[in-house]
Amino acid sequence: MRRSCSVFLAAIAGATLIAGPGACAATPVGDWPRATPAEAGLATDMGEQIDARVDDGRFENLHAVIVARGGKLVLERYYEGEDEYWGRTRGRVVFDANELHDLRSVTKSLVGLLYGIALAEGKVPPLDAALVDQFPEYPGLAADPMRRRMTVAHALTMMMGTEWDEGLSYADPRNSEHAMELAGDRYRFVLDRPMVREPGTQWVYNGGATAVLAKLIAKGTGMSLRDYADEKLFKPLGIAEFYWVRGRDGEYVAASGLRLRPRDLTKIGQLVLDGGRWDGQQIVPADWLQQSFQIRAKVDELNYGYHWWLGPQTAEGVRWVAGFGNGGQRLYIVPKLDLLVVVMAGNYNDRNAWKLGVAIITEIVLPGLQRE
Repeated sequence: MRRSCSVFLAAIAGATLIAGPGACAATPVGDWPRATPAEAGLATDMGEQIDARVDDGRFENLHAVIVARGGKLVLERYYEGEDEYWGRTRGRVVFDANELHDLRSVTKSLVGLLYGIALAEGKVPPLDAALVDQFPEYPGLAADPMRRRMTVAHALTMMMGTEWDEGLSYADPRNSEHAMELAGDRYRFVLDRPMVREPGTQWVYNGGATAVLAKLIAKGTGMSLRDYADEKLFKPLGIAEFYWVRGRDGEYVAASGLRLRPRDLTKIGQLVLDGGRWDGQQIVPADWLQQSFQIRAKVDELNYGYHWWLGPQTAEGVRWVAGFGNGGQRLYIVPKLDLLVVVMAGNYNDRNAWKLGVAIITEIVLPGLQRE
């Protein structure tokens, strides 16, 4: 069932690309002016196409969609569906612009941004630093020569060389990320997994890598991951409402625990499109974004950088940059088209959840582009 209210949005002065919500007319748009799809060079019936697919079941359990182009917020839609709060059922939720939503593994990409901010401040180790050297509280780990060759860069690229398996459902305690959450010391759990290959030789999806990076941020800044994100990323963007889940051990869940409003995830996308700048202020170093969006690993038909998913390489750079999260959470950034799409859904632990975001992009958004 869809919400009957939707809002078409518009441009932010001086922005390269921005998307932000305004689902119901009663919801204030705030700092996101409005424009129609036609003004942004997109199909005028884009929203109605999405609504129709929600109504007939093709876009099952879609919660929110935001589209922006050329510095303009063009479309937002909110719907009703079953949802979870980091694995706990919330029942059926009627979504709107003010509702926080699990980002799941899109959280990883934001942690990547935070590492770049802290690195520029000189508060975290350089990328070639040995990981085990940053954790002297685990002295036995340094005895393994191969383990000593794991670096910060290997954590950023998820090429640590350790045994790790997130192929099972995240509800399954055999899933390595689930097992990490059950461990008495999550950081030791990540760092002392058996070495099964030389670091830097093979990509393996690894939420533990994100946990280790987050711990380095907390150690170096003297702040919790949540508080550092709030001070250095969220407050400068005007993001006031968010929630970061904590594990049983009280540690903030770096790999998948952040909850944001769709509008605020859109601000993150705009920040990236604008080279790390927001409202005249450099929030994320531009050179860190450039490094993050270089292809570091091949993953089937996709690529991976520093905690960001990357599309194919072209003469002008990668075609798209994205954060992906369990259940269908997506932040798509297409620099060449000055296009930003945010998708939030509730298809958790469904191996086909990725198809929803792809369908929104390939069946509706891209075909509707008006060629000049």
